[in-house]
Amino acid sequence: MLASSALVLVMTPGLAFFYGGMVRARSVLNMLMMSISAMGVVTVLWVLYGYSVAFGNDVGNFMGNPADYFGLKGLIGGNAVAADPTKGVSATDIPLAGTLPATVFVAFQLMFAIITVALISGAVSDRLKFSAWLVFAGLWATLVYFPVAHWVFAFDGFASEKGGWIANKLHAIDFAGGTAVHINSGAAGLALALVLGKRKGWPTTLFRPHNLPFVMLGAGLLWFGWYGFNAGSATSSNGAAGSTFITTTIATAAAMLAWLLTERIRDGHATTLGAASGIVAGLVAITPSCSSVNALGALIVGLVAGVVCALAVGLKFKLGFDDSLDVVGVHLVGGLAGTLLVGLLAAPESLAINGVSGVSKGLFYGGGWAQLEKQAVGAFAVLGYSFIVTIILALILKYTIGLRLNAEAEASGIDEAEHAESGYDFAVSTSSVLPRASLPDSSNGLDVAVAEKVEAEQS
Repeated sequence: MLASSALVLVMTPGLAFFYGGMVRARSVLNMLMMSISAMGVVTVLWVLYGYSVAFGNDVGNFMGNPADYFGLKGLIGGNAVAADPTKGVSATDIPLAGTLPATVFVAFQLMFAIITVALISGAVSDRLKFSAWLVFAGLWATLVYFPVAHWVFAFDGFASEKGGWIANKLHAIDFAGGTAVHINSGAAGLALALVLGKRKGWPTTLFRPHNLPFVMLGAGLLWFGWYGFNAGSATSSNGAAGSTFITTTIATAAAMLAWLLTERIRDGHATTLGAASGIVAGLVAITPSCSSVNALGALIVGLVAGVVCALAVGLKFKLGFDDSLDVVGVHLVGGLAGTLLVGLLAAPESLAINGVSGVSKGLFYGGGWAQLEKQAVGAFAVLGYSFIVTIILALILKYTIGLRLNAEAEASGIDEAEHAESGYDFAVSTSSVLPRASLPDSSNGLDVAVAEKVEAEQS
């Protein structure tokens, strides 16, 4: 579980490279910073009260009790649980979440919180003030992610006695975060982009990815880390972890191929960006369903996600909202597809190996419409809550500290305006002619020829 936690953490730098490569060269540092800064903001809030809000005892079917584990009270240290002879508990016992040391579960769930916040940043590249992002990230994690994580991930009797309503009353299946992570962040990205407005020149100006190798590197790191995300959510090295590992792999491969095929038919080319986007779409869609579908079900989930998400990324041009890096098209649409497909494809053998109670087989396996209805209620409850609260938060920030860069700063580039740095230093010298010392080493004939050619061209 500690290894899985580290894998999920790797996903955030992976996301930073994925997003960073998709923007222009003058915005790459800001995209990296928005993901990396989420690691700082969310971690501090998580240990103060976030874990308690997410996994404390339920209060009003909305959130966990912030006082239960404030500052990780009672979870740190080997003697944190007092002796209780009536229950057979000795003073040396450590607090548990299920069969895990509670601190391990705290670390694992922290990584989910970090990447969910970071995902939102892709919708608002090039134009959101960094200071506003930091404030937004803290408020959104507090008011949206922590309560929603309680609804979806807090099961009765696991980390606390009474958990959230989606997990324990509705019995919707969301094994690793299709609702709490992807629908949640996708709806927030849409809301924030609407309040923030379009980039200058969009959609007539082409905002081309400046570094496709970065994008593919990021997609690879995301796929690698996602095994901790999905298989780690089994919280044990068991059959459920093995099956989720396999279904995650199948769906991701299928989605990548389906996206490429869609591009080939629609545009005449299968692109590197399409392959990377298809990988992420498949990972997103299989996240809620990885524990409840079999191999054929995972194949269907991946194929559907690849086609639907490839088509959905074009909606922003038709509907006129500037979702810079397709958070809506990939995460919101992919999360919805994967969550709803559980109601069709939940296989009896997969449900049995996971020991899930209170759920029904999918429609295609004779289970009727019951589970699909549960999936829809959970998905759209999270979508609506996240969208509305994000709109309110964004409007408050817009009319207090301000959300958007001024026109001059946006035109000059967000990296220089917000961070006083540039991702790439193209000027080797202040002179228009390179000095001899800056030219390649002339110790071999090839380098001499190169140096002479450079000097001739610059002259």
